[in-house]
Amino acid sequence: MKKSLLMIGVVIVLLLMSGSVLFAGEKDYRVGCVFAITGKASWLGEPEMKTVEMIAREINEAGGINGHKLKLFIEDSQGDNTRAVNAVKKLIKKNNVCAIIGPSRSGTSMAVIPIVQKAQIPLISCAGAEVIVVPVEERKWVFKTPQKDSDCVRRIYEHMIEKGIKDIGIISGTTGFGNAGRKQLKDIAAEYKINIVADETYSPADTDMTAQLVKIKNAGAMALVNWSIVPAQSIVPQNMKHLKMDIQLYQSHGFGNVKYAKAAGAAGNGIIFPAGRLLAVDSLPDDNPQKAVLLGYKNKYETKFNETVSTFGGHAYDSLWLVANALKAVGDNPEKIREQLEKSELVGTGGIFKLSPMDHNGLDKTAFEMLTVQDGKFVVLKD
Repeated sequence: MKKSLLMIGVVIVLLLMSGSVLFAGEKDYRVGCVFAITGKASWLGEPEMKTVEMIAREINEAGGINGHKLKLFIEDSQGDNTRAVNAVKKLIKKNNVCAIIGPSRSGTSMAVIPIVQKAQIPLISCAGAEVIVVPVEERKWVFKTPQKDSDCVRRIYEHMIEKGIKDIGIISGTTGFGNAGRKQLKDIAAEYKINIVADETYSPADTDMTAQLVKIKNAGAMALVNWSIVPAQSIVPQNMKHLKMDIQLYQSHGFGNVKYAKAAGAAGNGIIFPAGRLLAVDSLPDDNPQKAVLLGYKNKYETKFNETVSTFGGHAYDSLWLVANALKAVGDNPEKIREQLEKSELVGTGGIFKLSPMDHNGLDKTAFEMLTVQDGKFVVLKD
């Protein structure tokens, strides 16, 4: 009897150890992550954190990468530049990571660029501003997965021209993302013969944009573009409804979390914005090359976390798979990872990536789908 119990005990111990035995004697592949998990930008960072943890678990349960366990070191920037800088320094100096994913925001991404450039550690930002990777000769170690904000502007302006809209107002948040988008809106307007009749801004903490919207209304704008990643994306349409502003509202790709649409309530109906196809995967034809990837990620995420998938989690999905594929190809040498990223191709959630030494994003405007809001849901725009 005692012998039988001993044998059972040995079997149990071996089963408990089986996960670690798989990687015995092999060093971990160490990857850092910096996301705005808490704070006002948590709608970006929380799904990013959940996504990378889900993928890392999936990879490790399948045997890791080249027999090495993928170990993530995740830091919360809270959307703050100083916290992001300190987090990146910690990941490099203390955790000895070979690559970094994030930050979530454009401003925090810009703040950490000098750190990774000096340390020569590849970073794949999950933020939208094109300036994060441009000019590429000054961003040798920096990549990003969200679509370019300039391409987002072009898709918005193309739709405006189709609808005969020429005179517009713009309103933007004074964040890194908001400032970069505002610049793109102004710089590209002449290309499409768009006339910006009003240009207003608001701070991330503002909860009422009525004063700015009154100025835009009085300027005779035929449409309005709101460029932001903060909760004001939901407040602006509510303020417009109160002011009876019967003009088309466009948002940027920063609107790609359905929580923003739900928070806007009835005032959000009819908002138009460009976004990746993840938010409209059910309406894609079966032969779309992204559909299998999009459905796979969407189903796994929504089943595991019981919440609707967002484009922001998708940015982290694309970033981690780019790093994982590079690790599989060249190991955990940072310089070799950087070189591999510059020739990487990936069918991802944000589009079909084709990176190069001259393009550290690898997407163009075809990565966007024009979407609209119907009763708190995102659907493909039909006209």
